[in-house]
Amino acid sequence: MMSKTSLSPLARMAVLLCTLAGPALAQPVEPGARVSALGRLEPQNGVLRVAAPLTPLSISGSVVSRLLVAPGDDVEVGQLLAVMETAEIEEALVNEAEAEYRLALRRAESARSRAEETCVQARVAEREAERRAALLEKGVAGEEEAESAAGQAEALAASCAAARTEVHAADAETAVAEARVERRRTELERSHVRAPAAGRILGIMAWPGEMAAQHGVLELGRVNHMFAIAEVYETDIGRVRVGQRAEVRSDALAEPLTGTVESIHGKVEKQDEIGTDPAARKDARIIEVEVRLDDPAAAAGLTYLQVEVVFQP
Repeated sequence: MMSKTSLSPLARMAVLLCTLAGPALAQPVEPGARVSALGRLEPQNGVLRVAAPLTPLSISGSVVSRLLVAPGDDVEVGQLLAVMETAEIEEALVNEAEAEYRLALRRAESARSRAEETCVQARVAEREAERRAALLEKGVAGEEEAESAAGQAEALAASCAAARTEVHAADAETAVAEARVERRRTELERSHVRAPAAGRILGIMAWPGEMAAQHGVLELGRVNHMFAIAEVYETDIGRVRVGQRAEVRSDALAEPLTGTVESIHGKVEKQDEIGTDPAARKDARIIEVEVRLDDPAAAAGLTYLQVEVVFQP
């Protein structure tokens, strides 16, 4: 009969394997691994494509007449960057509208003078009619004279009212002419391309003589604030947080850059940045993470440079 404490060799091996496997399965996954992702360098809010504003003369696009900046120039907000060909026509229309406005002002002034003169005559005639009526009551003046004075006063009063109506109409025409001047000046200003923000000119999209369509006239970047836009795999995003430190690497950089996670986008997208690893997934799902660089000057001239972003645990 077999003893209770004796086991066959096969049973003893099974017990040994279970003993070794139990603690190993209970061990948690090491959480300290760093998250790394491919990314690109961008100015704050990305690259701005500055377009020429539309006007009634440029619905289908406008041709660049003059460029006042070159790639690499630093510009201030509101600075004039380019002038479109429609500016000459718009300026002529402004001059025409201003001439019409001046003419409307003269017409209104003339109408006001005529109305004032007519209304003065009407007041004089009214007083004369009142005087004649008083004399008629006293029997000093004849009825015919009184009726004539009253008729003349009534006619001049009507002329005064009509003259005042003409003044109101002339004032309205003046207001319309003034509004037309303002509209023409606005359209003239819209034929001038100005910097929407302070930054650096990164590229020219349309040179003098070329049509500036949907792609805009030039590219502008706020390089005083540079970011690394990391494309983090959706499976790794749980280990990335706002405020986390990160290191940005590239062979084009003299030394790695450092930065802090400023925002994590709330949308999953398809990966844009593709590395050199042939085994890497080409259809990966990623979430973009913005890392504000500590030293923007080191990256100011490297917009769209592909980089590797390593997030500190």
